[in-house]
Amino acid sequence: MDCNTILTIETILLKNIAQGNQEAFKQLYVLYKNKVYNTAIGYLQNIEEAEEITQDVFLTIYNKANTFKGKSKVGTWIYRITVNKALNQLEKKKRSPLSGNGIMEWESVDFDHPGIQLENKEKARFLFAEINKLSENQKTAFLLSYVEGLPRQEVADIMEITLKSVESLLQRAKQNLRKQLIAIYPEGNQKK
Repeated sequence: MDCNTILTIETILLKNIAQGNQEAFKQLYVLYKNKVYNTAIGYLQNIEEAEEITQDVFLTIYNKANTFKGKSKVGTWIYRITVNKALNQLEKKKRSPLSGNGIMEWESVDFDHPGIQLENKEKARFLFAEINKLSENQKTAFLLSYVEGLPRQEVADIMEITLKSVESLLQRAKQNLRKQLIAIYPEGNQKK
């Protein structure tokens, strides 16, 4: 590791994972499994696919731990892997949009995010349906910032863009969502 390497418990765990340490892998899994799953489900809106992506992310971490250079935080690296795998899965679904019953699965409005309280489920369904209509970059910035609650700089690092670009993407995403949600809930546009 050179002088630019960020040394943390997570980087030590990754170094140990690269040497085949199963206990280190279990510890990293416990630290990140919920974050990975929540990010995946925010993109895919399908529990089974989110679980599959979560397993795939940790398999990748296990197999590629030795490639981590330490130039970013481990969490940033893990989020980047998760986002890329989720986007790849969405791309596969777009190429084959019809399920067995002829319904376009990837545009489902029936998704209930498991972290949303019961009284907010209906509004959340519409919100996630509208989030799905955002551009890939706007969706990524929005999900990481507002659903995952990550700091803007970390979102920029994960997306490998500038902080200013993240702010711009978020601004456009909020404008696009506001337009769509006002069309659905016009009473929400009234000034108090």
